[in-house]
Amino acid sequence: MTESWFKDWFNSPYYHQLYFKRDEKEAAAFIDKLIEYLRPAPGARMLDVACGKGRHSIQLAGKGYDITGIDLSTESIAEALQSESGNLHFYRHDMRLPFWINYFDYAFNFFTSFGYFRTRREHDNAIRTIAQSIRAKGVFVMDYLNVHYAEDHLVHQSEKEIEGVNFIITKWYDETHFYKKIIVEDESHAEPFIYTEKVAKFSVGDFTEMFAYQGLQIQEVFGDYGFSNYDVRRSPRLIMIARKK
Repeated sequence: MTESWFKDWFNSPYYHQLYFKRDEKEAAAFIDKLIEYLRPAPGARMLDVACGKGRHSIQLAGKGYDITGIDLSTESIAEALQSESGNLHFYRHDMRLPFWINYFDYAFNFFTSFGYFRTRREHDNAIRTIAQSIRAKGVFVMDYLNVHYAEDHLVHQSEKEIEGVNFIITKWYDETHFYKKIIVEDESHAEPFIYTEKVAKFSVGDFTEMFAYQGLQIQEVFGDYGFSNYDVRRSPRLIMIARKK
């Protein structure tokens, strides 16, 4: 497993087929709930970090906000660019490297689009990029998995067929990471494709420390997309609202 496993996997059409060929209602409902909570000013500038093909960005732009989405995947950005408009912009960019400085009112990182770098320094660099991109008093929202819930509810083996493609999924974890091996069987290819995901086990404490180091302070923590209170054992998600000092 190489450091850049995510570059190949995120660029694969199978990644989007497995995760995003799903009902868009959940994404729309989450964005609605988030905007209801944040109450941004009309036309607020927002950065969607690791935006993928831009499904959340498109929802936000539809509400009249000025949205910029960045992602490492060339293929994802190529598709997202087809939806670009006057208030919706996309760029291929590595979140570990600086982006626009003191420009955005809000920054978002959705769907555990973090935690897959090899070193802590790389993760710190990504948080630094995000923190620097927002203005003083700006808000950062991170949506991450809840480590304890993920451990307790881990399904070690599963298989699913999506549009004629078979996905065989094996999950496990150690002290520091979650792993997911995905075997993709597609009749149009003689050999199966094999990908392995690796995501760091970051807790609220870890994020509090990482954020504070970059001048971000967590204001509120929610445990699911309905914005229920966070419970360390029972909440499926770890959704943190932080503000730049």
